[in-house]
Amino acid sequence: MSRQCEMTGKTGMVGNRVSHAKNRTKVRLLPNLHKKRIYSAKHQKFVTVRLSTQALRSINKMGFDTYCSKMGLVVVG
Repeated sequence: MSRQCEMTGKTGMVGNRVSHAKNRTKVRLLPNLHKKRIYSAKHQKFVTVRLSTQALRSINKMGFDTYCSKMGLVVVG
């Protein structure tokens, strides 16, 4: 399972840790993902998705079905 948000498509980035002496060390910056069960009123069942916190906040604001239609996603499950 890749470390990718199923709604937004967010993936990890590559960056540098910089010490006080300006030494640079490569580091992977991974998205903040959570596995959640969300109820879809349209399909009348729970859907388990792996979401970034940004997507989770948007779903809390506008609702799961509205968010999926806005992003052009189809719920299968």
